[in-house]
This record gives sequence, structure tokens and C-alpha cells, in this order.
Amino acid sequence: MTSKAMMATTMRTQVRLTLLFVVIVTLVLGISGSYTQYTLSRDLEAGSARLRTGVLTRLQTSLPSALWDLDKSKVDSIVAAEMLPPELIAIRVYDASVGLFAGEMRDAAGALQPLLSDLAIAGMPVEAPLVFRDAGGDGSGARPVIVGKVIVNFSGEQINAALRSEVRRKVMEVLLLDIILVAALSLSLRIIFRPLRQLRDGLVDLATRGSDDVEELPETRRDELGDVIRGFNAVQRKLKSIIERIREAEDAARRSQHETAQAMDELRRAQESLLQAERLASLGSLVAGVAHEINTPVGIALTSASVLKEATDDISAAVAGGAIKKTDIMRYLETASESARLIMNNAYRAAHLIHSFKQIAVDQVSEARRLFELRDYIGEVVASLQPTLKKTRIAITIDCPPEIMFDSYPGALAQVLTNLVLNCVEHAFDADTAGTIHIGVRCDQDWIDMQVRDNGRGIAPDLIDRVFDPFVTTRRGQGGTGLGLNIVFNLIAKQFGGTITVHSTVGQGATFLLRLPRVTPLPPGMDGQADEGG
Repeated sequence: MTSKAMMATTMRTQVRLTLLFVVIVTLVLGISGSYTQYTLSRDLEAGSARLRTGVLTRLQTSLPSALWDLDKSKVDSIVAAEMLPPELIAIRVYDASVGLFAGEMRDAAGALQPLLSDLAIAGMPVEAPLVFRDAGGDGSGARPVIVGKVIVNFSGEQINAALRSEVRRKVMEVLLLDIILVAALSLSLRIIFRPLRQLRDGLVDLATRGSDDVEELPETRRDELGDVIRGFNAVQRKLKSIIERIREAEDAARRSQHETAQAMDELRRAQESLLQAERLASLGSLVAGVAHEINTPVGIALTSASVLKEATDDISAAVAGGAIKKTDIMRYLETASESARLIMNNAYRAAHLIHSFKQIAVDQVSEARRLFELRDYIGEVVASLQPTLKKTRIAITIDCPPEIMFDSYPGALAQVLTNLVLNCVEHAFDADTAGTIHIGVRCDQDWIDMQVRDNGRGIAPDLIDRVFDPFVTTRRGQGGTGLGLNIVFNLIAKQFGGTITVHSTVGQGATFLLRLPRVTPLPPGMDGQADEGG
């Protein structure tokens, strides 16, 4: 920027500052004058109102008796006495039967003239009745009699003149103060802007050339502006050291950013490993429970088959020896029938457990997507949890309409339901406490609303907002990892494209609300693959 341009910029700044101060002072004085004008107008109006009230009160007091006696000279004297204030333009007294009885008016020069006829008079008219109280000859007391009326015309010119005079005085005051302010500012700004211009040039050089190339300003002044210049030099020296430290910090930040990115990758891999371990641990617990559950019906079937074989051997020996009896045959038939019944029932029970476990286990391991009926699948998941639930006093109820088809990932759904139910078992109830877990499902067009509700102890208020965070658990040190509900949240949000919320009141249980699309959307980038596979 050239010196002429800088000079022009400085002049514009001075003009803007002068105009700003002039506008502010003018505005303040204008507001003050407006308030003074308003106050004066209000006071003048109040005085005028008092004058009108006093005149009318005196006329209503003195005129009725004179008008009752038709004493015109007395009426004229009363009217003349009240016409002394210049605010009164005219007073007209009317008799109830005659009409205009007496009156006076002020002409353009201010002289008083009698009113001989009822003329149109300028000014604000105020009318009041004239009431005479007659004592009465029958001793019944005073009774009011309207003997006429009086009309007084008041002028507002005195008020307007006083207001105009006040406005002129305020305008002159504002103009005088503005002139003084402009002169004072021009002088003071010229004294201030000269060293500021020097400081500005130094700042421009510092901004455009860099701190290493700018010389420090001379520190010869001993006033406030000299303090500013010395501060500028100190800032420049400080800036040089800061720039050097910033360069070093930027290098360190780049190294730290690279290390942080590596740490984030390692943390992400560790989290995925923990989540996978939690899912496999859940599946392993399911395997152990189902294996224990199958052991009972298989053992009964094996025992029944052994009893049946022993009875068959005995009856075969009896037949071979020719000593067979009817009672032996009947006893054998009873044993065979009972053994067959036990074998069939327990084999069916084992087959049902194996089928449910097989479907759930395959779904959880494969993560394959398919179309399945929701109520039956929820029943299979609950059946696979029976080995764990039979050790508690907790009952599970399912309220799901039939024929709701769900196009999604059954393994992920089994994981969600398993984690939610086991979370209720572990956290909502004590070991010997009876309770209920309710699974309710409703279909809302293209969405499925699922509710998992228990009547246990509820969730503490300080945990309700963090239940889906990883590693949040109330069973730290007792086998709880704090990953169960975090897995549920991730599956609902990422794999199903749905939402999950929780509501709880301490002592009244907790409710998990799941909202899932009936057809789970494909992950980004999978649409083309789905089309090719179709």
C-alpha cells in the first residue's frame, strides 16, 4: 500500500470517527430533548386541564344565582373576571328559556368584546350545566334546578408556542455541541493518528514481510502511545519465539497424529476381537447348556432301551426253553410298551433341542441372510435358552402375531435376543427372585416394533444413558464384560438399520424398544452384488 493510499485511509477513518461521535451525541441529545419535550407538553397539558377545571368550577358556583335572578350585570362581571387568562377565547352563558344571555370573546388583537349573538368561535369548547339549588317554600329542602349552561372556548396556542420555543432551543443546543465536538475531535485525532500511523506501518510490515525482517519501532515517546509502541516491540519479539515453537509443535503434532492413527487401528482391531470373543462365548455357553439338556433325554432313552433289551433276552430264553407263560408274555409287553414310550418321548425331546440348537448355532456362525417367520424363530431362540433359564425362577412370555415374515439376518437377531434376555437374567433379578420377561412384537407396515420388558429392579439413573457404551457393567469382577448391550446396539444400528432405546424406573423393571425394518437394507456397495447374484 502506497503512502497516499494510507493517508487516504487515515482521513477516512478520522471522518468516520467524527461522524460516529456526532451521530451518537446528536442521538443522545435528540432523545433527551424528546423526553424534555414530552415532559413539558405533559406539564402544559396538565396546567391547561387545571385551568379548565378551575374556570368551569368557579362559573358553576357563581353564575347559577345571578342567572336565576336574571342579573345581567352580575353575569357580565363574572364573565369579565374569568376572561383575564389569555388561554380563554370566549365564555358564553345561556339561559334555559331565553338562549344566549351574556358572553365575551377575545378578538385577534387580544381585546375583549361582548357577544351579542351566537357566533362560531375557534378553540376547544367545554360545556357545563348551571344548576341552582332552590330552598323551596314548603320547607322540603333544597332542590336542584337547571337554569342554563355555560360554554367556554380555550386556546392551545400558548402550549404550542412554548413547545416550539423549546424545540428551537434544543436544536440550537445540538448544533452548538456538534460544532464543538467536531472541532475537538479533529484536533485530538490529529494528535493521536500520527503515532498510530507509524504503528500501523509497522504492523503492515509485520504481516506482509514476516517477523524476522521487520525492525523494531523507536521507543522515544513517554506517553500512552509510547507504551503501545513498546508493547508492539515486545509482541514482535514474543512472536518470533512463538513462531519457532509453533514450527516445532507442528512437527511433533504430525508425528503424534501418525502414532494416534496407528493406535486407533490397533484399538479398533482389539474392539472387534473383544466383540467376536463375546459372541463366541455366548455361543459356547449355549453349546454347554444344550449339551447338558440333551444328556437327560438321551440317558433316559438309553436306560429304557437297556431295560427293553434285558426283557427281550429273558422272554427269548423262556421261549427257547419251552417254559413260556402267558403272564411272562404280558409282563414283557408292558415293559416293551413303557420302554418304547419313554424312548420315543425322550428321543423326540432330544431331536427338538438339537433342531433348535442347530438352527440358532448355524445362523450365528454363518451370518447368512434369509426370509423367516418371526414368531417361530423367537420361540426357537427362547427354547435354546431354557438350559440357562431352568436354573432360575424367571418365566418368558412371547406376544407375537403369526405370519410376520422378516427378511434379515436370523443369527444377528438370535444374538440380540440372547443378549437382552441374559442381560435381564443377570442384572434385573436376584438368584432366587421370581420374575417375568415379556417379548412383544407388533408390525407397523414396513417396520417391526419389538419390546423386551422385565419386572426386575430397573436401571440406575446414572447408568441409563450409558448402558449401550462398551465395558459398562454392574457386575465388574463377577464375570460381566460390559459388551453385551454394546453388541446389541451395534447389531441393531449397523446390521439391521434400526434403532434401540431403553426406559427404566428403579424398582419397576426396564423396557428395551427395538424398531427394525421388515426388509433389512443392504450395506453400502452391496446393491450391485445383489443384482448380479439375482
